[in-house]
Amino acid sequence: MNDVTNNMTQAAAVHAQELHAQEHWTAKDGDVKLFMFEKSAGDPTSAAGRILFVHGSSMASQPTFDLHVDGRPDSSVMDWFARRGFDCWCVDMEGYGRSTKDRDNNAPIAQGADDCLAAATYIQRLRGKRPLFVYGISSGALRAALFAQRHPQLVARLALDAMVWTGAGSPTLAERKKKLADFKASKRRPIDKLFIHSIFDRDHPGTAEDKVINAFAEAVTALDNSVPTGTYVDMCSNLPVVDPEKITVPTLIMRGQWDGIASFDDLMAFFARLPNPDKHFAVMPGISHASFQQKNYALVYHILWSFFTQPAPVYLG
Repeated sequence: MNDVTNNMTQAAAVHAQELHAQEHWTAKDGDVKLFMFEKSAGDPTSAAGRILFVHGSSMASQPTFDLHVDGRPDSSVMDWFARRGFDCWCVDMEGYGRSTKDRDNNAPIAQGADDCLAAATYIQRLRGKRPLFVYGISSGALRAALFAQRHPQLVARLALDAMVWTGAGSPTLAERKKKLADFKASKRRPIDKLFIHSIFDRDHPGTAEDKVINAFAEAVTALDNSVPTGTYVDMCSNLPVVDPEKITVPTLIMRGQWDGIASFDDLMAFFARLPNPDKHFAVMPGISHASFQQKNYALVYHILWSFFTQPAPVYLG
């Protein structure tokens, strides 16, 4: 059997695996309920690794990480990683999706880090005590980073996509700051399909297929017609909210070629201060902001998979 035939056979076997999906709920602060979703192939307790996916400011977790689009293979990143032996989890932050939305707060980034802790604690209690691979995108990267900063013992490897540190040189945040007074005046802000489309138009139009944007907008707005303002307030007026010198776990910074949330200089300054020598910076060509919904999503999957499957280094004295 030649290499091409062997690779095709292996790929077919991967896609043939039956996936198991399960809904979960956990609680924090007494009566706050957080919705969680899990996908795996086979026994999740014996998975090669366990991933917690952390969503961004304007959408819940399943539209971001478990989106299905006709004619788009592997559209769900949870499916893709589950078929490669990972136990995959996502969680709706408080104020989003199916999680509690009725408390009088705007769900800032620090609260999102608390939600990550609640999710991680539940996963460990249910599936066994082992550190998680954690991926966060946009404000989800800030939530994930702050969670890792506070609880490094719970994080095996940390991937931060569409991340920002100080906000210096960010065209997206410069525009967003013009509405800061409105964000501060309300606990929630409205979203609709037009707003979701604007996410794909603001940096470099054409990086995502229309059918994917439409499916994403449909999935997001089926769960939420408004979202909390806290992450926008933090990103416009309270940066930095994480300290790279206190993030001690192996870390990957992922930046889309055309992402307007953070400048290269801002991210490189953050990267330089990370103390763990097991650190990586990946520039993703042809990507703007919403990485998993882009035309080059397969490239994003590969970068993330490579980081999560990297052999542990042997440190020499």
